[in-house]
Amino acid sequence: MRWKNLRRSENVDDQRGRGGGGGGIALGGVGTLVLIVLALIFGFDPTPLLQQQGGGGGPVQEQSMSPEDQERVEFVKAVLGSTEDVWNEEFAKMGKRYEEPKLILFTNQVRSGCGFAGAQMGPFYCPADRTVYIDLSFFRELHERFGAPGDFAQAYVIAHEVGHHVQNLLGISDQVHQARQRSSEAEGNQLSVRLELQADFLAGMWARKGQQRFDFLEQGDLEEALNAANRIGDDTLQRQAQGHVVPDSFTHGSSEQRVRWFKKGLESDRFDPNNTFQTRDL
Repeated sequence: MRWKNLRRSENVDDQRGRGGGGGGIALGGVGTLVLIVLALIFGFDPTPLLQQQGGGGGPVQEQSMSPEDQERVEFVKAVLGSTEDVWNEEFAKMGKRYEEPKLILFTNQVRSGCGFAGAQMGPFYCPADRTVYIDLSFFRELHERFGAPGDFAQAYVIAHEVGHHVQNLLGISDQVHQARQRSSEAEGNQLSVRLELQADFLAGMWARKGQQRFDFLEQGDLEEALNAANRIGDDTLQRQAQGHVVPDSFTHGSSEQRVRWFKKGLESDRFDPNNTFQTRDL
């Protein structure tokens, strides 16, 4: 992906290495003293907890980044910036204003507007605070565990989460949430699948519009994104985890469905909010 000339988003907040930014214990100087006394009484090592609180309320010391790590952050900023440019333009065509999402980078755990979350959840979007959350270790996992290498596979993941932000702004997410409350578990899962496949469609549409505007695709990029969509389908993940597939429990869609709807987005110049919800052919 030719991303280095893309505009960098100003909406990325790197909270890694901030000693408690991910939901650690907040203690002042007195709290620190109490913690040490309790440690002496009960015989535990207070060091991890002291590290979490960031030194008792003093200035936070951010960890220095390696050149490779800095490049990963720049990549995220560039991809998010391209989604901002694409969706600002598309919302303007609809006569609407696009409110850009925030994106928070974290390590291991984070407190979001939707509650406390760990890195094992993978990247996610929280509609309550209109923020995308990513632990950068997921990109390594995407390559090593899921067999989906490449920078455009990573860009697809970011664009998919931004797709959920688009759905939130247009009121689609709220409609699905309300419908799920009136549905059985199986019906609710099916609604979730339709919402997720639409986010894949929106990621594909971003790739199309971004290519038209920025010419950022290199040979093999689309294959990287399609491979990622295929590797993280519910059926593929269930087969790897438990050896069999339970379609009624799907929440994101099968590998074939995820690939198909990303491709549909690649071929589309406009977005129909009802596309995945009115079709019988997912």
